[in-house]
Amino acid sequence: MTIHFLNCFTWSARIPSDWRTGALCPLVETDHGLLLVDTGLGRDDYRRPPVVLQALRLVTRPPMDPEEAAVRQVARLGYRPEEVRDIVLTHLHFDHAGGLPDFPHARVHIHRREHEAFHRFPRHPLDLGYVRRNAAHGPVFVLHEAAGEHWHGFEAIRLPLEPEVWMIPLFGHTCGHCGVAIRTEGSWLFHVGSAAPIGFSRPVPPRMASLMVGRHAPRLRAFRTAHPEMQMTTGHMWLNFFE
Repeated sequence: MTIHFLNCFTWSARIPSDWRTGALCPLVETDHGLLLVDTGLGRDDYRRPPVVLQALRLVTRPPMDPEEAAVRQVARLGYRPEEVRDIVLTHLHFDHAGGLPDFPHARVHIHRREHEAFHRFPRHPLDLGYVRRNAAHGPVFVLHEAAGEHWHGFEAIRLPLEPEVWMIPLFGHTCGHCGVAIRTEGSWLFHVGSAAPIGFSRPVPPRMASLMVGRHAPRLRAFRTAHPEMQMTTGHMWLNFFE
């Protein structure tokens, strides 16, 4: 099994200017096709940036390179878009789900609460990160809910996928935000999405971090310290991670 760490959207802060990050989308080669965790921006987002991205460009300087679209990177690895059989979403914000229309044949696994939040009227400022056109093509959503299972002490949902994949509810950043744990050779990749600050660093004051990522960051930091054998990643990583 091979995992590719794709940067599917580069952010460059205006202040401080050295804050440059990428939206991490792990791509897993399996015996049953490709598994993609989140999608970053899609091709259409680079051609027609959604309103929320246009607003964020006032405080950031994203290079807006269409070659960063996941579908372009999948092609450069020698695969066709339809070979992405399954997509597991941490949440439906535009910078994590904008590429869904590029993979219309994939099943999209998501927590039921997140699916409901995406389709309802916004109730929280972070709900403005949802872009309805990302699901206008009618993707096949596979909705999941917890049923009493656990993974390393976390409430968890075993997905019907191989290799072993678990969805870990980490509600806070969005109503139905989840992490994703993937069995690797001898250990795990635990992708916590936006439930922890960039690369587990502390780039913003604690109160702001709590508002942006939710309440799980301290527990995830402790878990990371207790399990050095696992690779843990966040939804946005510093660019040197990809380099």
